Amino acid sequence: MKSYRKELFFHFPTRRGIVNITPQVEAALQESGVKEGLVLVNAMNITASVFINDDESGLHQDFEDWLEGLAPEKPYSRYRHNGYEDNGDAHLKRTIMGREVVVAVTNGKLDFGTWEQIFYFEFDGKRDKHALVKIIGE
Repeated sequence: MKSYRKELFFHFPTRRGIVNITPQVEAALQESGVKEGLVLVNAMNITASVFINDDESGLHQDFEDWLEGLAPEKPYSRYRHNGYEDNGDAHLKRTIMGREVVVAVTNGKLDFGTWEQIFYFEFDGKRDKHALVKIIGE
């Protein structure tokens, strides 16, 4: 069994942002040489998420609006976590969207359903962040 590890790095100029990381994950899979197995992709920051969905800008804005309704950024005083950093909302958004995804690898390719893509969603940007890609298989 093979094991391969790669980190992906991000820097968002804004507090929140979504980036399609499917091409980087596919490149890591090719580098790994794994033909049958699993790919784990997880956010390595507590205020970010990795998720699978459709690559459609209207849907991405719907996520942003929905999450802001559930855990609005302001007023900061509504969150007990805030103190050193005003990012209590980012922690809640990450919990809702999830930490990681696992995708099957079949014949050396990500075994996706129709329209599925992998995204990194940052909720407290303006600084360096990263995600882990871990691939295991034959």
